[in-house]
Amino acid sequence: MGYKIVIALGGNALGSSPEEQRAAVKKTAKSLVKLVASGNKIIVGHGNGPQVGMINLAMETGHKVNSSIPLMPFPECGAMSQGYIGYHLQNAIRHEFKEIGRDVPVVTVITQVLVDKNDEAFKNPTKPIGSFYTEEEAKKIAEETGYDFKEDAGRGYRRVVASPMPVDIIEKESLRDLYAARNVIIACGGGGIPVVEEDGEYIGVAAVIDKDFSCEKMAEVMDADVLVILTAVDKVAINFGKPNEEWLDEMGIEDCEKYIDEGHFAPGSMLPKVKAAMSFVKSKEGRKALITSLECADDAIAGKNGTWIK
Repeated sequence: MGYKIVIALGGNALGSSPEEQRAAVKKTAKSLVKLVASGNKIIVGHGNGPQVGMINLAMETGHKVNSSIPLMPFPECGAMSQGYIGYHLQNAIRHEFKEIGRDVPVVTVITQVLVDKNDEAFKNPTKPIGSFYTEEEAKKIAEETGYDFKEDAGRGYRRVVASPMPVDIIEKESLRDLYAARNVIIACGGGGIPVVEEDGEYIGVAAVIDKDFSCEKMAEVMDADVLVILTAVDKVAINFGKPNEEWLDEMGIEDCEKYIDEGHFAPGSMLPKVKAAMSFVKSKEGRKALITSLECADDAIAGKNGTWIK
C-alpha cells in the first residue's frame, strides 16, 4: 500500500517564462509519475512567484502605455497563474503517464483559500510583487489605487501585499471527490487565491499565501498520510554552509523547535518549510512530513533519502 501524499513543489521545479516552464515541467512530471507508479496517490501544489509577478508586470506595463487598459486586481493575476501553470503541469504529467503505458486522469483545480480578514499580516504588508517604481511613481499609483509600496533594497519602490495564514480550502469537497477517483490533482497553485468571507460571499484579497502553508492545510483537509515539501536540497541541514554542517535524516518536533530557536533555518528559505512540516505532523497522530529534492522524492518516500519529520 502506498501513501496519500500532498506535494509542495518548490520554485526550482518551474521556470520563469512559459518557454522555460514547459521544459522544466517535463523533468518535474517524470518524478511525480514515478511516485504514482510506486503506488502512491498524489495532489500537487506549487509556487507562482515569478509567474504571478510576470502577469502583474504585464498588466501594469499595459496600463502605463495605454491608460484605457485596466490594472488587473491581484487575485485575478493569481488565478491566471494557477491556470497556465496547471495547464503546463497537467499536460506534462499526462504525457509521462502515456510514456509508461498508463492512462491516469490529471486535472487542475482553480483553488480559493480562506484567510482571516483580521490576520495580523494585513496590518503590515511585506511581500513584494510586480515591478520597480521611482518614489514619485509609487506615490502617484498609491493615490490612484490605494496600493501599499515599500522601498526594496535600494532598487526602487515595489508594491507590497500581506502574507496571511490559510484557514481553509474552499474547494475541498471537490478535491476529495477527485482524489477518491484516483485523479492526479494540481491545486492550491501559488498558495491559492486568498479570499475572505463577507456576508456569505468569498471576496478575493491582494495577498500571497505561502505555498508550503497552503499545501499543509490541503494535506490536513484531504487527510493525507504524508506532506512532501520539495526544495533545492536532498535533506535539511543544520549549520548549513559551515565546516560543521550536518545533514539530517530525521527530526522530531522537539528537534525542530530547538533548531529554529538556534537560528539554523533561514526565514525566506527553509524556515517556512520546517514550520509547515511541523504543523502537519502535529495535526493528527501518525502523520509525517518529508523535506527533500524533486529528484530524490521517490527514494525519499522509500526511506532512502530526505529528512523526515515525525
